[in-house]
Amino acid sequence: MDDLTLVRDHTVYRCVMGSRAFGLATETSDTDLRGVYLAPTPLFWRLEKPPRHVEGPREEEFSWELERFCELALRANPNILECLHSPLVDHLTPVGEELLALRGAFLSRRAHTSFGRYAASQHGKLVADVRVHGAPRWKHAMHLLRLLLSCRDLLRTGVLDVHAGPYRDRLLAVRRGELSWDEVDAWMTALQEETDGALAGTPLPEEPDRARVEDFLVRTRRASAV
Repeated sequence: MDDLTLVRDHTVYRCVMGSRAFGLATETSDTDLRGVYLAPTPLFWRLEKPPRHVEGPREEEFSWELERFCELALRANPNILECLHSPLVDHLTPVGEELLALRGAFLSRRAHTSFGRYAASQHGKLVADVRVHGAPRWKHAMHLLRLLLSCRDLLRTGVLDVHAGPYRDRLLAVRRGELSWDEVDAWMTALQEETDGALAGTPLPEEPDRARVEDFLVRTRRASAV
């Protein structure tokens, strides 16, 4: 069984991500697809194991094998957690429904660290762009601000909402370069400070519910083996 067949025949969940999911799409925005496939259990009995992720078959499509996806989600990987909360679901099976029902099990205070590290990395790239080119890549600046807003609100409420919501207009103004870099950078700094402040009173648990996730994986693998 080749890699693309795994995606075509065994995808349990697929969603639209990027600007379209975030409510920030323009006429030129791509449709980014992210999915989860369940490799049949017998494939793991061979010496050559199934791939942990696959790119394609469509443009801008990327998928993870279920176990790998869960591993990353338990680590509070920002991209993975946001996939679980996309408002635009493109494909869903009963196994996918179970996965979505586990969304809360993956959320924990680990998000503060994982989102923060990712944001710091992206901010560094923006600063480098400003140093070299005199301005950042505004689209990237917009997406970093949205990520910081999502993380702050996740820590405040315990709920991850990827949609830009009331910040949409200002974020799109950032994308168009209508705010100065100093204004954008100050907004990023303020959001990071608000995120740090939200950690003390967050309703999120210290750790994700690994036992619930593992039970789901074991049951799913067992059913796939029959």
